[in-house]
Amino acid sequence: MEPPRPPPAGAEPAEPEPGGRYEPVAPHWFYRRVNEPRERWVPFSAQDSRRLEEAHGAGKEQDDVVVPTSGGRYDVHLRARRRVAVYWEEEAAEVRRCTWFYKGDKDNKFIPYSESFSEELEEAYMIAVTLGEWKKKLESPNREVIVLHNPKLMVHYHPVASSDDWVSTPTEQGRPRTVKRGVDNIAVEIPSGEPLQIDHLVFVVHGIGPACDIRFRSIVQCVNDFRTVSLSMLQAHFRKAQEQQQVGRVEFLPVNWHSSLHSTGVDVDLERITLPSINRLRHFINDTILDVFFYNSPTYCQTIVDTVASEMNRLHRLFLQRNPHFRGGVSIAGHSLGSLILFDLLTNQKADPEEDERCAQVQEAPTPLSCSRGHNVHRSRLVSRKHDPFWICSQGSRTTSGTGGIEEVKEILKKLELSEYCDVFEKEKMDRQALFLCTEKNLKDMGIPLGPRMKILHYISSETETKDRSSAAPGHDERGAEPGDSSEGGRSCQYRDVGLGQVSANYPQLNYKPTIFFAFGSPIGMFLTVRGVKRIDPNYSLPTCKGFFNIFHPFDPVAYRIEPMIVPELEFEPMLLPHHKGRKRMHLELKEGLTRMSVDLKNNLLGSLRVAWQSFTRAPVLALEAGSSEAEPEAEAGTEKQPDTKPEEPPAAVKEETPPINPINVGRLNGGNRIDYVLQEKPIESFNEYLFALQGHLCYWESEDTVLLVLKEIYQTQGITLDQPLPGSQ
Repeated sequence: MEPPRPPPAGAEPAEPEPGGRYEPVAPHWFYRRVNEPRERWVPFSAQDSRRLEEAHGAGKEQDDVVVPTSGGRYDVHLRARRRVAVYWEEEAAEVRRCTWFYKGDKDNKFIPYSESFSEELEEAYMIAVTLGEWKKKLESPNREVIVLHNPKLMVHYHPVASSDDWVSTPTEQGRPRTVKRGVDNIAVEIPSGEPLQIDHLVFVVHGIGPACDIRFRSIVQCVNDFRTVSLSMLQAHFRKAQEQQQVGRVEFLPVNWHSSLHSTGVDVDLERITLPSINRLRHFINDTILDVFFYNSPTYCQTIVDTVASEMNRLHRLFLQRNPHFRGGVSIAGHSLGSLILFDLLTNQKADPEEDERCAQVQEAPTPLSCSRGHNVHRSRLVSRKHDPFWICSQGSRTTSGTGGIEEVKEILKKLELSEYCDVFEKEKMDRQALFLCTEKNLKDMGIPLGPRMKILHYISSETETKDRSSAAPGHDERGAEPGDSSEGGRSCQYRDVGLGQVSANYPQLNYKPTIFFAFGSPIGMFLTVRGVKRIDPNYSLPTCKGFFNIFHPFDPVAYRIEPMIVPELEFEPMLLPHHKGRKRMHLELKEGLTRMSVDLKNNLLGSLRVAWQSFTRAPVLALEAGSSEAEPEAEAGTEKQPDTKPEEPPAAVKEETPPINPINVGRLNGGNRIDYVLQEKPIESFNEYLFALQGHLCYWESEDTVLLVLKEIYQTQGITLDQPLPGSQ
């Protein structure tokens, strides 16, 4: 055996004295990250590692004990050394009890040795320390050489391919790599662990495509970042409540529907008709952009809503099984298209009977926005008419001017040359009002062929348009009621159900009532407008969810506002989200300062010019009197500046920080509170908004401001507030 290789030049470690004191190494548990191009090992939190070590020390490996880790989202099967995801599908990861590490080839990350070889290294180290016999050489199972020069210098030599493959022996050729004993000697950040107490549960639904951010990461990875940011925000802004043990943490769980949609075989069908050119771009479009079209298809829309609802119900049941003492609420959040899916689900939920009666009393009040209940809802399953959920101004709303008997229906069918179907309608006891409430699906279920169905639907549509035009004519009743109208109170519908324009689908019911609905970068407003929605009834609220927040980045190309659909007669800015550090970003403060300065200069200059002009055109006494009326130049220059700007009044962007004396009434959709919240762009993003448009749509997962708003609103329902209120917060 050749003598051990001397340590590299420049290294002058102190030689330990013989007979030194040996102390056992403290182990730490790691898991190997899956789907990584390079071997990467991640440490468990100190809390989880201690729990795993206790189970290991108690000899529970023989019973294959399962230890919950990562806040209960992963289970570690101790005997199999496998880390398995609990709530979603993920490849099982290898787990190791690590004591010895060596530095990798490329990324300088330390990689743990196998548990068996680590025991050999530890035994050799113990003998060397006890007897003072160093420069020991060991051979790993991969025929690699490790030399223990002294306690502070241990080297791993990677084997070099020999010219004689038949007689290859482990040598010390090649670049040496550092060997470390114990996790305390390697550069790795070990988190302390998550609070055991869970105060609230939030389900997060992704948008189009399998990737959710600019780095093409999955919804699971993005929600992991969101959860990590929430833990740091809790420590920074809820410290007092944490010290009083009033606050634990909020659990965020991802909901994946993309894989279920694309496992239906539609990808194979698309592949057959996709052109071979620009293959990557076409594949990207098929995998992402087409999800919007799938949601507008009756077949695949049903698949999507079924998947989202069933997955959230499954996760809720599983979470309660694993956390039987949980007494907190449940909220939901959606990004991009995911927010629209959740919105459609929520508008089709059924409220409790007690809430139905309460909502009925509200809607029966004689307000200008009240509605008849005899109103068509274009979807396959109606919600209770006592809480008709979402009345909206719309052209072409299907209402009927009278209840009429079966004879009227026969006259209509005779007029349409469809007399042969009179018996079918008479059998179904179909009068004029019922006819005007029919959808295509209803007619199809009655056995009416396609051609006659189209004639009947066209007649209903044309009659509705005629009635709408007559309702707008002079001399018509103020509420749109006609003499023959027998609807409740003689009122015609000014608002339609949210089902207008929705794809005909059977929307499943959730097993819980969400506390708050958060929409990130949401196109809800745009989709409602495209469906024919013109205005949202201020008295409307989601049947089972009383909170709704529409959060967006100012440069997000997919995001749209909601509040202007509730109060279309007013123009006002969305609420500016305060910075999580309690101040406005410096570039915004500078911009507003310059705006304020220019307004002041313009006011002063116009006032001086006005006084000077009056001094030339009027008597001196009149000129002096004109100096006291400096408010007039503002009215004359109203087209050149922002509305309601006075010398001492800040611009519109600054007004967001100081709530007006008379707050804007945006209806009951969010319990009377503001709905639209806009993030503050970063300084670099303000240079060119087009360059950062895509990033603006994908920035919510790591946005501290977004996370802080979510936490603030969730804990506010429990009577817990921030340590210090942020400026501009509601």
